[in-house]
Amino acid sequence: MVVSSAPGKVYLFGEHAVVYGEPAVPCAIERRARVSVEARDDDRIRVHAEDLSLNGFTVEYSDGSDGGPDVDVTESLVQAGIGYIDAAVEQARDAAGRPEAGFDITVESEIPLGAGLGSSAAVTAAGIDAGTRELGVELSAKEVAERAYQAELEVQNGEASRADTFCSATGGAVRVEGDDCRAIEAPDLPFVIGFDGGAGDTGQLVAGVRALREEYEFAADTVESIGDIVRSGEEALAAGDVAELGELMNFNHGLLEALGVSSRSLDQMVWAARDAGAHGAKLTGAGGGGCIVALDPTDSTETALRYTPGCEDAFRAELDTDGVRVEEA
Repeated sequence: MVVSSAPGKVYLFGEHAVVYGEPAVPCAIERRARVSVEARDDDRIRVHAEDLSLNGFTVEYSDGSDGGPDVDVTESLVQAGIGYIDAAVEQARDAAGRPEAGFDITVESEIPLGAGLGSSAAVTAAGIDAGTRELGVELSAKEVAERAYQAELEVQNGEASRADTFCSATGGAVRVEGDDCRAIEAPDLPFVIGFDGGAGDTGQLVAGVRALREEYEFAADTVESIGDIVRSGEEALAAGDVAELGELMNFNHGLLEALGVSSRSLDQMVWAARDAGAHGAKLTGAGGGGCIVALDPTDSTETALRYTPGCEDAFRAELDTDGVRVEEA
């Protein structure tokens, strides 16, 4: 049995716009998904998942079967969770040249599913790494990133970007623009995360932005403006100017709000963080519900979020410089 883990992430800037070739800067955080994989003697897949905002489930199936978990959450969220595991399995099989390999898989995640912290990318990257190693093949972090991207592309019907999977596979702060993915230097950033307990439908939110962009020229201009913010943010990041990073995060949130991907709970948490003295705050990920990220070296924002209506949890998260890695079984 092999156990691999990969980190979640927050976006400093650039979500949604990155789908259209604009740059984005995600940062890995020290919350991880761990995937245990053990090869079977048949071609069946057995998945036991915990902490994916699903209260746990177990499902066993083979190719072409209709096996599915019986859990009290929306079908789209369940299928998203299962879909990424399936796609990771197919990538591991392909990398090892073992198209009929079966696995017992256990997923344990500290990252809520669909909340904007990169749960799917972390599970996919860790699953591919563990699956290939269990079959006797070791991939580099960049190879894991590429295969994880292909897996997400399949699940998200061609709408995925490389940002989440590259960040999860390599760790640290990264810059992604189209197919150009690279690590960048970043100071210790004082991340504070607020979570509303919900999850957005990534596919629906991405489709909504696409529809706006196609209908209104100013919506397309808004997407390009997010790219401009990212470029300015890179300069602030290189200079270690946390105050400027915060201001640009505030601008980024406003543009995402204009594109219709924020929510009342996310906005409430953003404003609570700003009122508490955070340098800046914005939603992170697809939006619609889930998480915000703020920059505050003090305890004020975390405390304020805990008393904000609609906030279920608040916590500090350090930058994780490790990407996908093998853990002790």
